[in-house]
This record gives sequence, C-alpha cells and structure tokens, in this order.
Amino acid sequence: MSMTKIPLLCIFFLLHICIYSGESRPPFACDPRNGMTKNLPFCQVSLHIRDRVKDLIGRLTLQEKIRSLVNNAAPVERLGIRGYEWWSEALHGVSDTGPGVKFGGQFPGATSFPQVILTAASFNASLWEEIGKVVSDEARAMYNGGVAGLTYWSPNVNIFRDPRWGRGQETPGEDPALASRYATSYVRGLQGTGPGNRLKVAACCKHYTAYDLDIWNGVDRFHFDARVSKQDLEDTYNVPFKACVMEGRVASVMCSYNEVNGKPTCADPSLLRGTIRGQWHLNGYIVSDCDSVEVLFKHQRYTDTPEDAVAASIKAGLDLDCGPYLAIYTNAAVRSGKLTEADVNAALSNLLMVQMRLGMFDGSRQPYGYLGPRDVCTPAHQQLALEAARQGIVLLQNRGRSLPLSTRRHRIVAVIGPNSDVTVTMRGNYAGVACGYTTPVQGIARYVKTIHQEGCFGVACNNNRQFGKAEGAARQADATILVMGLDQSIEAEARDRVGLLLPGHQQELVSRVAKASRGPVVLVIMSGGPIDVTFAKNDPKIGAIMWVGYPGQAGGTAIADVLFGTTNPGKLPNTWYPQNYLSKVPMTRMDMRADPARGYPGRTYRFYKGPVVFPFGYGLSYTSFRPTLAHAPTTISIPLTTLKTFKNTTMLSHGVRVTHTKCDSLISSIHIDVENIGDMDGTHTLMIFATLPVGKHAPEKQLVAFEKVHIVAKSQKRVRIDIDACKHLSMADNNGIRRIPLGEHSLHIGDDIKHSISFITSMEEVKV
Repeated sequence: MSMTKIPLLCIFFLLHICIYSGESRPPFACDPRNGMTKNLPFCQVSLHIRDRVKDLIGRLTLQEKIRSLVNNAAPVERLGIRGYEWWSEALHGVSDTGPGVKFGGQFPGATSFPQVILTAASFNASLWEEIGKVVSDEARAMYNGGVAGLTYWSPNVNIFRDPRWGRGQETPGEDPALASRYATSYVRGLQGTGPGNRLKVAACCKHYTAYDLDIWNGVDRFHFDARVSKQDLEDTYNVPFKACVMEGRVASVMCSYNEVNGKPTCADPSLLRGTIRGQWHLNGYIVSDCDSVEVLFKHQRYTDTPEDAVAASIKAGLDLDCGPYLAIYTNAAVRSGKLTEADVNAALSNLLMVQMRLGMFDGSRQPYGYLGPRDVCTPAHQQLALEAARQGIVLLQNRGRSLPLSTRRHRIVAVIGPNSDVTVTMRGNYAGVACGYTTPVQGIARYVKTIHQEGCFGVACNNNRQFGKAEGAARQADATILVMGLDQSIEAEARDRVGLLLPGHQQELVSRVAKASRGPVVLVIMSGGPIDVTFAKNDPKIGAIMWVGYPGQAGGTAIADVLFGTTNPGKLPNTWYPQNYLSKVPMTRMDMRADPARGYPGRTYRFYKGPVVFPFGYGLSYTSFRPTLAHAPTTISIPLTTLKTFKNTTMLSHGVRVTHTKCDSLISSIHIDVENIGDMDGTHTLMIFATLPVGKHAPEKQLVAFEKVHIVAKSQKRVRIDIDACKHLSMADNNGIRRIPLGEHSLHIGDDIKHSISFITSMEEVKV
C-alpha cells in the first residue's frame, strides 16, 4: 500500500465517524453543550460511578425519582436527562417486540439468528458468545441512530420442563448445565468483556423462577402457583439464573408472573433480596415481567391495595416496573408510611448504576459511538446466522444412508409441506425484522431443480384436498423433502400446546407422499418443541428425519446444506416424548423427580426412565467419531473446612456440602482423544454425563460438560475438559443444600466409555 494513501484512509475514517455522529441521537444526559449540567458531579467521568449516582439522586425530587422506576422513564429536563425506554428485546437478534426498538429508515432490519432452542443444539459456547457480540454491535448501532435502547431483556433461561410449553422454543432446552453455559456465553457476548465494569449493552436473564407454563387446562401464568421443592429449585430451576449472575455477571434479572410456593416472585424477599442479591451478589437491577406488580394485586390477590403491592415489591428487591404501577402508586405508599424515600433511592441507585456503566451519563464520549447503519446486517453477521443454523440442525434418522443427497443422482427434488416456503415462521417468536430470507425450497433450489407443492394451507392442515398434487410431485422427483411442523399459531407465548402430534392432516400428508415417492424421502420438522413422529420412524418409505427448529433468516440455506452434506448436524437439547407421556404429567406439577407410587414418571432425561421418541443429546452424523479416554483422575480428595462436618458422620453419609469445602481445589482435567474414523471431515459434539453414588432422588444421569471439536477425516484431536466437582458432580438434598456425594462417581463419554472417580474426604484448615 502506498504511504500517501494512508492519511487519506484515516481522513475518510474520521469523516465517517463525524458524519455518522452528526446523524446520531443527542447525548442521553450530560451534553457538553449544556453549560448548566456539564460540570455537575454526576457528569464527571473521572469520579467513581457510585459517587456520581449518589450526587444525582441527591438532586432529584421524590416524584422525579418515582417516574424513573418504570420502563418508560420520564425525562428530568431541568437536569438535561432525557426520557428512556428500558424495554428492548434481543433474544436471537435485535427485536421490536418491546417498545424500545423501532425499525425503519436507516435501520430497516437486523440479523435474525435461529431461535434459541436450535442454537442451543449446536452445543457450541464460542458460537453463542459470538452471536451475542454481533447482536450487541447491531444494538449499539441502532442506539446511536436513535431507534433502540441499551437494556435488553434477554436471554430466556428457564428450563424447558414440559414439552407442551409454547415458550420452550425461547430457551436453551431442558438441561440446567446446558442452559447455564448458554446463558453465561450469550450474556458475555452481549455485555462485552472489556476493562472495568462498563457494559456494551445490559442483558437480562428471565423469567425468575420456575416459570414454564403459559396456559394449560384453564390455569394461566397470572394465576399459577408453582409448588416447587427446595431440592428442585436448587438443582434445576435456579441453576441457570445463578450462573447468569455469578459467572455471566448479568446486569439484570427479571422476576416472573407466577407465584412460587404461595408468593409472587416479584414480591418475594427470599428470592430477590435473599438469593439474587444476598447469595449471588447481582451487580445490576431487578425488573418485573410486564405488569407483574399489577398482577400480584389484581389477579393473585396477594395484597389488599395497589400501594401494598408496590411496597411489597420494592421492599422485596424489585427496582424497575415494566408497567405503570410504581409510577402511579409509589408516592402514596411513601406518604402512608408503607415505603420510605430511602427504599426508593435504593431501587433507583441500582438503575442509575447500570445506565452509567453503559455510558449514558458520559455525554458524547461513547466507546461504541462509531457503530452505525453499515454495521447492521453485514455479510459477516448474516454468515454467522447461517453457520448457527447449520450447527444446530439435528439429523434424527438416516435409514439406508438416505442422506446426504447427491446433486448427481437427485437432480429433481420435490419440496412439499406447509413450511416448505415460509419466511417469518423461520424466525420463531421475539424476533425483529430480518435482513432477508432464504426459504427451504429456495435453499434446495440452489443445489438442484425443484418441484414445489405446499400440500395443505398452513400448519393447521385442516383438509387433504391438495394432497393429490403433492403425491404427483413426489412421483416425478428423484427425491422428496417434506417440510412439516409447527409455527406460532400452535406454540407461542400465551399458547401452550395441547398435544405432541403433527397438527391436522400433516401426518396423513407425510404418509401419502412417502408412499407415492419414487426416490428417498426426508421428513424435515420445523418446530420449537418436540413432536411425536413415531409413525415416521416406523415407515420404511421415510429414510431420514431432520429437526431444524426455527432456523432464522438463513434457514433455507442451512437446511439445504445439511441435506446435501456440506455441513455436519447437531444434537437434541431436549427429550422427544411419545404422545401418551402427556396423560401422566399435568403441566401444573413441577416435580422433576419421578413418583412411581402415584404413577408420575418424572421429567427430562435426568429423571424420566420411560420410552422416548428421541433422547436428549441425540443426533446422527455424516461421519463416525471414536473417543478414547487419555487421562482422568481416579480418586479425588475433598478437603473439609469445618470440624462440625468432619465429626458428623451422618452428614457425611449424605455428602459434603459445597460450602464446607474448597471448590477451587476440586476442578479436575479430563483428556480425551477424539478420532474421526469416517471418510468425511466433521464437527463432533463431545458430551460427558455423570451418574452419582446416591439413592433414589439422584438424577439417572446428568450432563457435566461438552465441547465442540472439528476433526479432519482419518485424524484425531485431544480435547481437555475441566470438571468442577462442586458444580457438576453435586446434587441438592431434600433441604435444597448442595452436596458432593462420597463414593464412586461414573463418567460416561460417548456410548462405550465409562470411567469411575472415587471421592473421599480429608481435613484442611479446620475452623473450630
């Protein structure tokens, strides 16, 4: 490059920043052009944020403080502070579900990644973090353009406990370890990991806690009291939230609509102040799900007056109300003595701390101020959306090596089904406006000539009048792809499913087309939740079955790439149950563990031992991998740090409390050689499960670690995985106390490797 060109490039870059800065929003606060405020202490970047917050709160009237405790916070014009909308969403891309984001003009759309349940199926933590980085780039760019906020109420880390739940698609699946790692990775990507305590955007882990029912059998989320044991709360429902706060350092947690054991979560001081702040040390704010404060008064009748509802929530630890209740009733609650101004100050302090960490009180000095329209929907971002979909798609059946298809042998492919040419369906819910779409039939058409028939109108598939045309297409083609499944009319927020079978006449369409086809038949399932496709597994005409979740804007390309073998698929993040499982599990029963005496089979792969359609973690590959254990400990000594535990043999028989040992010393490395013994390069998901040496309340097995590794054909790689005994090889007892069981723990690696580790105790630095 000529040296004379370098200054010109620098000038162009600076002009770009200046030009864009001129088009961007004015500073939220502390505008350097405002001579009245620019020298006030809360505007001084050199001061500690805590001192700046204290100064600002001291300048506000009570009413100004109160109007800042709701999602649409009012401006304080005399101090040069603009109004702010806290509610923005970024579940799998910047979304306009909340009022904080507006598409249009310079920002017509944003990159739409696959719905979370499919991204989780990649079991790729680095991918999840990278998606978070891209989403936060686009969010910052839109904030700079004045069309978005900086506080995003994502991710949803609830456990996908019941296969009927309409919002299960938003979650990372049914396993606490998987959900925890997804949550921490995505949050880090969103918030950034730069120096200090600053935030790129502020993420929010929701919905805390034991929230996984929207409406079932006349019970809705506003009236549901989730009866949860201390044991299940500790080792299932709260696990991802704890990881979000303690490992991901998330800036916010959202409490849920439901009650837990008789108390609304947003008014439960044990859950909020006691656990989120007291035990986990949240550095951020707690927000209600929208109108939850009103719900606990009007629907749950938890308090006698709205003022009582406001007081109970704020005293429990709530800082921000998504809704108007705190703005309307807090003043009266203070006047009547139910709250103090100090209570209001404490809540507001948590909110202002986050805004200052975001740089909202730094005037025009914005670390991400260079981001603008050209940083949204970039080719690199859209390529990442495609890669995420490719890695998540799961191959569930491949009878007779029906897949991958061949462009030489399968020159004409029939593409049939109500989801074969969809666009918006591929986004799932809580999505924004995509940069563009490639539908399944369009993706397949990039490889071969296609014949397209929907077969029936919409996923409801209410009649079979068009089935003849679909059968005719299958007779003409060298291969047939049936793209079936669900959409948001079947599963969504406020819409739980009533069954696990394909809707309407879809099963009939699949069977008739398969019978008519003269080539291999592939069933592609587009859905968030699991579907009982036992009929297809048993149909000899159906060679392959693929699950593609809701694959996002590039879904059609990703589906085609997997069909034609240019990429290797992922693993299921949840169990696929048979339809008859539902009759044994009311959605309102929260118990994870089985109760055979009452005919209750338990939930998720950790506690359910009955028949399944496809198990958690299942997924086929186009090549074969062989793991070999290279190195792992056989005995681990647990140092005891309290004399009481050492002397109490009864307590030790139940295991060692994780609070009574040094967890930092109980992280062990396992080395595994993974060999690709097939003829095709491929990516393998290495998963390690454990069974614990305890009684009937222990999980059947539990995921302790996973790693994604790409291996060239006929070669191998060594993978190191660190296992934290306190986190991965412990379980909660009946009182919700997490313990590491003594004795022999079994690690399961792949289908054939089992390795035992014995845990014994030792005394170390005993505290008398």
